[in-house]
Amino acid sequence: MAARIDKVVTSGTFSLDGGSWEVDNNVWLVGDDEEVLVIDAAHDADAIAEAVGGRRVVAILSTHGHDDHIDAAPELAELTGAPILLHPADAHLWGMKHQDRRPDADLTDGQVISVAGVEGTVLHTPGHAPGAVCVYFPALGALFSGDTLFNGGPGATGRSFSDFPTIIDSISTKLLNLPAATEVHTGHGDDTTIGAEAPHLDEWIVRGH
Repeated sequence: MAARIDKVVTSGTFSLDGGSWEVDNNVWLVGDDEEVLVIDAAHDADAIAEAVGGRRVVAILSTHGHDDHIDAAPELAELTGAPILLHPADAHLWGMKHQDRRPDADLTDGQVISVAGVEGTVLHTPGHAPGAVCVYFPALGALFSGDTLFNGGPGATGRSFSDFPTIIDSISTKLLNLPAATEVHTGHGDDTTIGAEAPHLDEWIVRGH
């Protein structure tokens, strides 16, 4: 059974720097009928578990530590027995949301995660958050970009622990050299491709966001 990509959209809030905003999050499931990788357990563990069905969850991968991407991770881990993975540079962000439950393992740049016969490479792409990562599956022609790259430009860098020059460096050195046809599956909103976004790098730099 070939690996496939499923999406669950969940709704909740994102809170940081004393503010709170309503958000819809894309939760991505990569796998087949036997096992699955969950990328960003956002808001609703039951809805994600329903999409998982009876499959074994190999891991719950957090693209970064903002609360809207990790709020349901401990509950989903409890439901599935899967480990939670997070880059250690976002441990402080995780701790703002979950004081009594730590991630189970660290993500590292270049790490390979296998699921359903395909391999995804973890790319450390700081900027939106210090520990932000993307995951690239060459066999699926797919990049899971979290909040690093969106349809229309980089992720937001106007709040604490974020930096615009850093995210531009991450995108230009780690992402835009991927094949142009690569589908970019984002943390919020619509998909895009590397080829659709790459020509606009200079525009983003000029506008500063």
